[in-house]
Amino acid sequence: MNPLTLSTLKALTLRRYARTRRVSSYDKTGGNADCWYIPAGETATLADIQSAGCITHIWFTVACQDRDYLRKTLLKMYWDNEPEPSVYVPLGDFFGLGHGIAQSFASAPLATVAPAEQEGKRGGNMAMNCYWQMPFAERAVIQIVNECDEPIRAFYFYIDYEEYDALPEDSLRFHAQYRQECPTRGIKGELGRQGIDIGTLFNEPNVDGRENYVILEAEGAGHYVGCVLSVHNIDPNVDGLTWWGEGDDMFFIDGEQLPSLHGTGSEDYFCHAWGMHDRAYPYAGTSIYEHDPRYPGRHKCTSYRFHIQDPVVFTKSLKVTIEHGHANLQNNDYSSVAFWYQTEPHKPHPPMPGKWERCARPDTLR
Repeated sequence: MNPLTLSTLKALTLRRYARTRRVSSYDKTGGNADCWYIPAGETATLADIQSAGCITHIWFTVACQDRDYLRKTLLKMYWDNEPEPSVYVPLGDFFGLGHGIAQSFASAPLATVAPAEQEGKRGGNMAMNCYWQMPFAERAVIQIVNECDEPIRAFYFYIDYEEYDALPEDSLRFHAQYRQECPTRGIKGELGRQGIDIGTLFNEPNVDGRENYVILEAEGAGHYVGCVLSVHNIDPNVDGLTWWGEGDDMFFIDGEQLPSLHGTGSEDYFCHAWGMHDRAYPYAGTSIYEHDPRYPGRHKCTSYRFHIQDPVVFTKSLKVTIEHGHANLQNNDYSSVAFWYQTEPHKPHPPMPGKWERCARPDTLR
């Protein structure tokens, strides 16, 4: 039986034809120095696996004095000797947390655990877990790029995987991509500063999604399995009239000019209603829910939607977008990670923004 299909509780009753393996940071001398030191500006190769197999679980925890380490540290993954990475994402965002903030939350594929004193802290310490399945036919390489201004004094990791005699030929490869737009270019500018209630503009049309925030543009055949979206509402209003929601999700499958999947609002796409709430569930929810009392109407939010039971299938291409406010009327900071599986080769990732571009705005540092 194809070992990649054995992922349900019922499937645990069936024999798995695989060899369980692990790469970790354990102290090979037998002592307790079970972590790696990664100097500032250096790249560390955590794993270089040369066989057929599938990564089943990743666990990281990091000690770094740079308060922006979750955004300045990059995670890269390569499958089967490809020249460019299939995964290229800031560390915190890959594990479901934006804004460089540490937080505890649990979903089906991603979970983090922060000590009580680190909850909601920029640059806080925490455990990071990933359960996305990542198959490879010949080789898997996982790297950490330290773009921090400080060394990573302790990088602990487990990378658990199964080794196979051969990978099924129809196996797709796992991908993850980071994007940001800080700020988005709102058609009406900063509404709150103009004293405009966005509710008075809900008749503004947006049929083709041309100015939407882009979460993913992929080429090939495969299926999209979700995203993490981080929004910083930087257009405050004392009555909260410029909240970032009500932006429709729009999916353009296989070159469509108009989206065949068209949603009804940002909170709806993330499976909430009447606003985003401080709740985390297996397939959708909020991992960071933060209101800043210094700036009425201003807040940060990281939300996620995982299409594990309902993947979006494409055969040639896929473009995943969402409005930044209804009809793209608002200026706000958006960043995201898209997760998907597809055939290789993949379309090149967009350029990674510089480390300071990825960090929080100076007027909101904590």
